[in-house]
Amino acid sequence: MTELKDTEFMTATEKERVLKQWEIFLRNGCRREHFTKLLYQHLINHCSFIAHYDIDGFYSTYFERGEDTEHFLTQFDSRASMPKSIEYDDAYWYTDPDYSDINQLMCLIAGVYIDDLSRVARDKQREADIKQAKALLAKHGLTIN
Repeated sequence: MTELKDTEFMTATEKERVLKQWEIFLRNGCRREHFTKLLYQHLINHCSFIAHYDIDGFYSTYFERGEDTEHFLTQFDSRASMPKSIEYDDAYWYTDPDYSDINQLMCLIAGVYIDDLSRVARDKQREADIKQAKALLAKHGLTIN
């Protein structure tokens, strides 16, 4: 495992805590109760995400709709190439000398969960799309078989 190093704004111990919280969050299907303030702060301060107003705004932006969750996960998928920020379209967050240790480990951890989480996100989005389509059809007195 990569040795985590202290930086000006984050100790190695804090980085370890974020990594543990990250794995718990992913392992439990990206549930809100596992999305911690420490994890949120790391994402917005060192992973090239904007705050989306606050922790709840961030969570709703990326984890309420399946397609948004799948998009979020692409930032942490390093299997094909160096992952880029989904908000800034650059890889600095991944190569930053102060945070590349933790961020690259976040990608390694995410690699264990991405396929299953993406499948669940696609299924969730499909169900939501079908529900919306049925509601629109019903609005106009139509149904599908």
